[in-house]
Amino acid sequence: MIRAAFAPLAALALGALSLGACAPGEQAGNAGEGYVDYPPLGERDFAEITPTLFVTNKRGNSLSVIDLESGEETSRVPTCANPHELALSPKGNMLAVACYGGTSVDVFATDSLERLASVDLGTNARPHGIVWAESGVIYATAEGRQSIFRITSGEDGKPELTEFPTGQRGSHMLAVAPDGSAAWTTDLGSRTVTRIDLSGGAAPVSVTVGEEPEGISLAPDHNALWVSARGSNQAFELDPTTMEVRKTVDTGRFPLRLLVRPQDDVAITSDLADGGLTVIDLASGEVVRSIAVSSPEEAEERFQVTILWSDDGSRIYVAETASDTIAEVDYASGEVLRRLPTGDGGDGMAIFDPVEDFFGN
Repeated sequence: MIRAAFAPLAALALGALSLGACAPGEQAGNAGEGYVDYPPLGERDFAEITPTLFVTNKRGNSLSVIDLESGEETSRVPTCANPHELALSPKGNMLAVACYGGTSVDVFATDSLERLASVDLGTNARPHGIVWAESGVIYATAEGRQSIFRITSGEDGKPELTEFPTGQRGSHMLAVAPDGSAAWTTDLGSRTVTRIDLSGGAAPVSVTVGEEPEGISLAPDHNALWVSARGSNQAFELDPTTMEVRKTVDTGRFPLRLLVRPQDDVAITSDLADGGLTVIDLASGEVVRSIAVSSPEEAEERFQVTILWSDDGSRIYVAETASDTIAEVDYASGEVLRRLPTGDGGDGMAIFDPVEDFFGN
């Protein structure tokens, strides 16, 4: 059973997340819409589990599981209200969901989809961006509190929360240094990007970057921070330490998200108003191609938002929130291979590959 394979890892990593944990079988509050009674993943043999795409459905208050071999949605369960971004634990045995319609970060087991814990970040938190670091630490923005949180394990087995103010309005998306030394947020309301010293030794540093900066991605070599500004149709390369803007690049219209390819050669922006992707060469800072996921005429119908690379960089997954689909794009050819069904308002995404996550790292 897959549950047996995950259980030791869950016990180790979730010691920190017992605060607010649900009783077995209890569902998240403010949920219930869009529930589909599929067989639980825990009843399948580990060897049968194929690469899986997890999707948070922000209008449906639910979490979808999509088998990437068949392209079928195999599970859907209720979550908290208005879930947005999500993050897998380093070994893929759990995932954390940012409950944008509330105040918590909720943790689910990927084998059974049982909600294991709900960590309350406080009044008006509105968590959105989320990162589950290799160290096992969870970081999340709290847009309503103009801050980010670090969630770690306390000595008593309960979560220990550390809040770091950004001092900026609308701290929305998040990037974190692998060593946990710093984090960066895009602050929509203040038109800034903020660097937070996670050691607490220095005050946050905020710089104005374009109009309505939102997308953010730290390059795999950690030497460049890339940001997209949806209001000015631009992408920017910043020095992660000094916050100096090194490069400015014109993109497609309304680049809502930006993500650096794992191979550290290009970045893409998700251009909502064009229904496409802009591909930026990181070395030159020039646009090298555009990929049409839909079209400007279909942009409102599709409303593409979040983007995700496969680990090998061969596929791009594009959340089309209005049409409840995920477009799977072949990077080399730019061809849309298929559209995968989600729940109502699919947005945040994460991929779990059992072979890669358990044996490839």
